[in-house]
Amino acid sequence: MKYGESAFIIFYLLTTVITGVLLVRKTADQTGKKAGIAVLVLGCGDAFHLIPRVLNYFLDADFSAALGIGKLVTSITMTIFYILLYQTGCSYYQIREQKSFQMTVYLLAAVRIILCLFPQNGWIRNESSILWGILRNIPFVMLGMLVMRLYFQNRMKIRRLRHIWLWILLSFVFYIPVAILAGSVPALGMLMLPKTVCYLAIIFAFCSEERVLL
Repeated sequence: MKYGESAFIIFYLLTTVITGVLLVRKTADQTGKKAGIAVLVLGCGDAFHLIPRVLNYFLDADFSAALGIGKLVTSITMTIFYILLYQTGCSYYQIREQKSFQMTVYLLAAVRIILCLFPQNGWIRNESSILWGILRNIPFVMLGMLVMRLYFQNRMKIRRLRHIWLWILLSFVFYIPVAILAGSVPALGMLMLPKTVCYLAIIFAFCSEERVLL
């Protein structure tokens, strides 16, 4: 199991970072570059948690603090990723951002990040609190649903991006049980694999639209 998961993690991180760099460097338009930055933030942020996870399988050392802090960093960068995903969607669909909608997106992101910084989350000890798992993910889920709505409402405008709303929705379906209950039911952690597949699908959609090949 550890070899299969580790190979998948390495594949995901390499694919994400390489794709992000290619989108930033090879696309001439600012929209493609925004997509590339979003992908880079996703991959680099996830690395803080996933690399210690892989090392924990193969090295006889205590990675509790590294895993916990990595989860904190990933929680923050994932929130930033959704802000960038929102901005990228507005750019792709040439939407003039409504002030109220825009402010709601940024407010939810700010609340999510602030809640993640509370010591009650137990990041350093890598201990999961069900209460704080719920609290910090309420604004995150709301943020994700707003971004999903943006892509859903405009899904017919750009054919290659028409399923992004679905990948966002599915990623949260897989993520929520892990975020809240993985500390009590470790086996739920396996749901992070299909969640990651959803993110890869979003990345490949951007690559397809920008004609960037790996």
